[in-house]
Amino acid sequence: MYAADLLADQTILVTGGGSGLGKAMVLRFAELGANIGVLGRRTAPLEATCAEVRAMGRKAAWASTDVRDADAVDAAFTQIEDELGPLTGLVNNAAGNFLAPSEDLSARAFDAVVRIVLHGSFHCTQAFGKRCIARGTGGSVLSITTTYAWMGSAFVLPSACAKSGVHVMTRSLAVEWATYGIRLNSIAPGPFPTEGAFSRLMPKGIEEEAKKGIPLQRFGEPPELANLAVYLMSPGAAYVTGENVTIDGGEWLKKGQEFSSFTDYPRDQLKQMLSSMKPKKG
Repeated sequence: MYAADLLADQTILVTGGGSGLGKAMVLRFAELGANIGVLGRRTAPLEATCAEVRAMGRKAAWASTDVRDADAVDAAFTQIEDELGPLTGLVNNAAGNFLAPSEDLSARAFDAVVRIVLHGSFHCTQAFGKRCIARGTGGSVLSITTTYAWMGSAFVLPSACAKSGVHVMTRSLAVEWATYGIRLNSIAPGPFPTEGAFSRLMPKGIEEEAKKGIPLQRFGEPPELANLAVYLMSPGAAYVTGENVTIDGGEWLKKGQEFSSFTDYPRDQLKQMLSSMKPKKG
């Protein structure tokens, strides 16, 4: 689908790049010639991902950081660039999400998701943008959002608020930073099975029912999203900025809000189901 050296002149940093869709993008970028930086909180997945990238003959570097902390993000970017050289691209993929009735949300839970998704994406985007502007090199930012960034959705209120902010940040900066040669775009994925996040958002036993709500009758596959990300980060998309591309098999057009069907359940039954999905501590 793509020339083997399509991204050979790029150095791309992916947040949350040690697992899931982040890792899928990392490995695809590397396959097409890019050097890779990854940010995350758990060191083991970061180290393992970088090892895979190096096995392809590419350079790779990682930094463990909390994207909610602007100073920590800036230090991590400096560390990555000291190892790899100037970054040419950034993918804001780090996120946090869970299903919960909004009346039961604690202030701390709401804040945690918003700070990771919205504040974290801003901190990383600003750190990248400042470096590109100072160097006069331009660059490309890609953020992973969701269809309910503009639709809203029941039971994922913190994520909906935060992803909406990232969506608007992308379009605002696409205009503001065009003068510096910096492009900003986003991808809104539908259901893509991955370890961790998917299990917290898809109750057991309803996978087949969920597929019925998708016109293409299936979930997405990580390489499909990775290939879309490649296009948006590549020279072939040089005239694309401020755009959001949905990749969901037509789901949002058919269903509307992502988790609205949960309102069909008696609320007590729903709360019990959502409670059983909470990750176990330790």
